[in-house]
Amino acid sequence: ESGINVEVRYGDTAELAATILEEGQNSPADVFFSQDAGALGAVADEGILSPLPNDALNRVEERFRDPNGEWVGVSGRARVVVYNTEALSEGELPNSILDFTDPEWNGKIGWAPTNGSFQAFVTALRTIEGEDVAREWLEGIQANDPRRYENNLAILEGVASGEIDTGFVNHYYLFQLQEERGGNVPAANYYFQNGDPGSLVNAAGLGILNTSDNSAEAEAFLEFMLSEEAQQYFADETYEYPLVEGVPINEELVPLSDIQTPNVDLGNLADLQGTLDLLRETGVL
Repeated sequence: ESGINVEVRYGDTAELAATILEEGQNSPADVFFSQDAGALGAVADEGILSPLPNDALNRVEERFRDPNGEWVGVSGRARVVVYNTEALSEGELPNSILDFTDPEWNGKIGWAPTNGSFQAFVTALRTIEGEDVAREWLEGIQANDPRRYENNLAILEGVASGEIDTGFVNHYYLFQLQEERGGNVPAANYYFQNGDPGSLVNAAGLGILNTSDNSAEAEAFLEFMLSEEAQQYFADETYEYPLVEGVPINEELVPLSDIQTPNVDLGNLADLQGTLDLLRETGVL
């Protein structure tokens, strides 16, 4: 749209963050566009992101941007439990994601431990409830013989086919599958209440490296991602939450204001390495 030639290196968010940190002052990157605010926080903590323009920052709600102004969210994604509506009713689901360790859920759960959004949730769980609770939860889910999937969409397809009853995913995969199949999907999203860790809303966002040789172009990218056109794209095409005030969400989504999210600073979800260590120690990875 802008005419700027963009050279993109695609990859897993955590791996790209680690690469940028390893490259340090020699990084060829101008912009880090991440699916996870925690990864942005990890890069910001190393002092290699530039302060963003206040005009851009102020378009986004405070909870979806860095307190120091070095990264900003551009789209929101809510963690939910997706469930098969032919096997379960909403009333049969537990009040907390922590309760899925109950033996009654043995063989009924799907998860994707290698997925970045799941790992960000585990980091949030560690931050909110503490290391011991996170460890006990992972061990409890493991004891319930969960089915492992490569990604969120595979979990959703497993739920829709009846292969599993429930799965831990981001909210938008259900709507994407419904669109693909013409709406005929026997599945629904379940949102936890009362600030449960299972109702985390994370943000995809971006930061500009302070080593960039193309800062003007990087800021143009930032402006575009916060433009009405891009924000409406997230709402209409990917079923994510636009984070710029005044851009309407897809009518099928639960409004962000109605999701009772846990009280956690997204930028503090930076200890991905600690999460990976815990996942390995518990045998999840």
